[in-house]
Amino acid sequence: MEIKAFIFDLDGVLTDTAEYHYQAWKRLAGRLGMKFDRKENERLKGVSRMQSLEIILELNKRQDEFSEEEKARLADEKNEEYVRLIQKVSPDDVLGGVMPFLREARENGMKLAVASASKNARTVLGGLNIAWIFDYIADAARIKNTKPDPEVFLNCAKHLGVPPGSCIGFEDAQAGIEAIHAAGMFAVGIHVDVTGDAPDLILSSTEELDYRTVMDAAVRKK
Repeated sequence: MEIKAFIFDLDGVLTDTAEYHYQAWKRLAGRLGMKFDRKENERLKGVSRMQSLEIILELNKRQDEFSEEEKARLADEKNEEYVRLIQKVSPDDVLGGVMPFLREARENGMKLAVASASKNARTVLGGLNIAWIFDYIADAARIKNTKPDPEVFLNCAKHLGVPPGSCIGFEDAQAGIEAIHAAGMFAVGIHVDVTGDAPDLILSSTEELDYRTVMDAAVRKK
């Protein structure tokens, strides 16, 4: 089946706002007197805000201490801090190799979408000044099931009007790779800590993104 679309995760693939997420969670954890460090932060990659909060509470054995309403307020508090921090995002924060790759994909007629678990994806893409290049940006608020469920990738394929088998997904997290495969798509992993289902094409960084390499790998796989 002919490849017609590329679908990208945001954090770790187009830019890296992971540090801002970490700082926001660290501040909340500190206020609550909870332990949270960079090693533990790795578990939050590719998962939703509420799932991230649950992981932090579980790490501190305090998961039963808060009501669902209180958890929602804590998640909102973290998000407010994150939104404050990402106001610093600029076009200089687009990861190396990304813009030439996106431009070449466009020149070759590829449809492009963003499949992010972040409800702040549009804000970040706006700060990066690259929202214009995408045909579709998934609305995380409307996605019921988070990665490794394939819903967000299937949602992107549907809105692009492209069969999942004609799409290539780009991810930096294990949960994202599993979501791409569950959607029936070819998976490109960028600096993924592989602990399960492996990407079809593994790159060490976005600097290695090359249109012909990606397309040739996808054709060989099919």
